[in-house]
Parts: sequence; C-alpha cells; structure tokens
Amino acid sequence: MSPSSSAPTKAKSAFWRTKPLSRLSAAEWESLCDGCGLCCLFKLESEDTGAIWMTEVACKLLDLESCRCMDYPDRARQVSDCVSLTPKAAKTIPWLPESCAYRRLARGADLPAWHPLVSGDPERVHAEGISVRGRAISEHEAGPLNQHVVEWPAAKPKTKARQR
Repeated sequence: MSPSSSAPTKAKSAFWRTKPLSRLSAAEWESLCDGCGLCCLFKLESEDTGAIWMTEVACKLLDLESCRCMDYPDRARQVSDCVSLTPKAAKTIPWLPESCAYRRLARGADLPAWHPLVSGDPERVHAEGISVRGRAISEHEAGPLNQHVVEWPAAKPKTKARQR
C-alpha cells in the first residue's frame, strides 16, 4: 500500500500500458496502488485445502479513513509478516483482490475506470465501494479472526463503469 504522501493524480501518459511492471520506476510502481486497503486485511488460509478467506480486520498500521499505511517506510519492521509487492509476487499471490492494479497488470489486464490514474480522482475507489473505508475494523478491536470473515472484498463497483 503506497504512502499517503504520494496522493495519486491523473497520469499524463498511461505508462502502465507501455512498460512492463519490472521496468517501472519506484514512483510509477507506488502510483499503481489505488488506496483500497484490501491487501492490509487479515486473511485466513485452510491448512487442508489452501482456501483463503478475507476478514474485515485490518493491520494495526492501516488508517481506516484514508485506507493508507500510517508508517509505510517502516512497516516491515513494525509488522513482521507485511508483504512487499513485487512484479513477480503480483503474479503469484493468491489473496490479492481481482481489483488490485498490480494483479490486473501482472495478468495482462488494464486499470479499471475508477482507478485514480485513470479517473484522476483518488476518492473514486471509496465512492465505488471498492475500498475498506467504513467496513474494516482495527485489529485492536477484533477478537478471533474466524469471527470476522467477510465476502465484501469481492464486490463489484457500485457504478457500471466499463473496465478498460
């Protein structure tokens, strides 16, 4: 999840259409994050089947209003199992949501119309109901994770904007 200080703005050129993920600059890579916060939710995985369930419980570093990490540069030190996304990981991490720009681009899809780089509006991800804003709880408030399994991260956007 990219830092809050780098608020997305509409891109002058669609660099994500012309460059492979492995060739993006650090700034381009970070700008792909739409600020949904879904990757910062705790997941449960079945030891028997490998099935993954999303919970409504967010990492202690996720600001539940902005849906951004409150200490992005130092997150790995504070949260030992925080995953740093790489182009290779974006292709293989099974719990990344279908809406995730990293996952979409790694699989050859384009960014959706609501993505801040396409729409120019970093609030649209929240307005479309894609983000965790208003739906996630802090890990400090949660009890056992198995009591917080949800299905809403797989929800479709509220509007019928076409995905490019």
